[in-house]
Amino acid sequence: MLIIRKIRKDELKQFKKLEGEYHYMGETRSGGDTLRLVIEEDGVWAALMVWGSACYRLKDRDAYIGWCPTLRARRQKLVVQNRRFTILSKPGEKPNLASQALALAARELPALWRADFGYEPLLAETFCDREVSAGTCYRAAGWTPLGMTKGYSRSRQTSDFYVPNEHPKALWVKPLRPDACLALSGTSLPPECLGGADSDAYGVLPLTQPMAESLHEALCGVADPRKRNRQFHIGTMLTLLTLGVMAGHKDLKGIVRYCGKLTQKQRVALALPRFDRKGGGNYRKTPSYTAFYSLLGQLDPDKFASVLGEWIRAHEGSLPRQLALDGKFVRDVAGMVSLSDAVSGVPLAMASASQKEGEGEKCEMRVAVNLIKVSDLSNAIVSADALHCQQEAVREILMSGGEALVQVKANQKSVLSACEAVAQGRTPFFAREP
Repeated sequence: MLIIRKIRKDELKQFKKLEGEYHYMGETRSGGDTLRLVIEEDGVWAALMVWGSACYRLKDRDAYIGWCPTLRARRQKLVVQNRRFTILSKPGEKPNLASQALALAARELPALWRADFGYEPLLAETFCDREVSAGTCYRAAGWTPLGMTKGYSRSRQTSDFYVPNEHPKALWVKPLRPDACLALSGTSLPPECLGGADSDAYGVLPLTQPMAESLHEALCGVADPRKRNRQFHIGTMLTLLTLGVMAGHKDLKGIVRYCGKLTQKQRVALALPRFDRKGGGNYRKTPSYTAFYSLLGQLDPDKFASVLGEWIRAHEGSLPRQLALDGKFVRDVAGMVSLSDAVSGVPLAMASASQKEGEGEKCEMRVAVNLIKVSDLSNAIVSADALHCQQEAVREILMSGGEALVQVKANQKSVLSACEAVAQGRTPFFAREP
């Protein structure tokens, strides 16, 4: 019988020694959150595992989950990586041990991780070197192959964040619960996962750096209603607010946390003031919740909207695309489903449909889903009416690289109730007293 447990401190030396002897890559040297587990068979060590933080960006994994960049940045911690898996026996000696150990780990890992780090992860990932192993044990344990990596590694030693290592590997993933991807890409998380919902991924902007600087330059033209004794320029504060909303944060607290994760280089570019910290060195401080709240209470929203709208119009084509998904019919017997530019009305993709509603493959809903599957929705927001307020349609939009904005009607009582629960207690930034 196999059991899995976390190693004790007095076992670390033995763990590293065995790992160095049995694994072709030698001993693990991990940074960040790390969990070392041992699998025992009848009280004897049979296998070793090292789990740690997931890769920052993996195109195939992010598409599998349905992540956009900002959602990935916030929920990065909810994916964990099997960094090392070591079988403590000769090849072929225990043929089923590897798959059994992996299956056991997938069942027990969420609770073990929560005991150490305060939350449960939702998805596991790992890499397999094809020159050493075909990954048969992962397939037998129910892991899903997502193709090959491009062979790049993160590096802080050069000017490039990623450098080629000329050694691509196979990527495998394993949901740690049936609804893992739905939870990772959805609007809310299970309570036991909330502790990992605020990732330590810093410096993720919803715009390119030049675009963010251009936005800052434009917003510096908004009249400042505050008194002279202010620390932060209005252009900087409005830029931070706008970037926070673009990054998907729904309230002022989330925006303040988001601003705190900007890198010092980004803070310099957005003209945040310099403060001298104890111990030497310069530090660019971000505004507090009170500073933002005070500004919003005095700001004329119409003037802000006018300047921001002018900037958006000037950068049309460079900002996220706005697409509309809709079907048009002649007497409900023949029609066309189109994915069109919401501003110009020019269709980007079209397909015929024979009925508005129904279960057939030619009804609008099925045609729309198939149309989404073959479309590149990168950097696009797709709006649709209540007919397309379906899990499959929204998921396919996310899987194709876009974000969805769909209408909800009263005939979908559970969906409407969930939306109302999410919105309850949230007020607009510019709320006015009645």
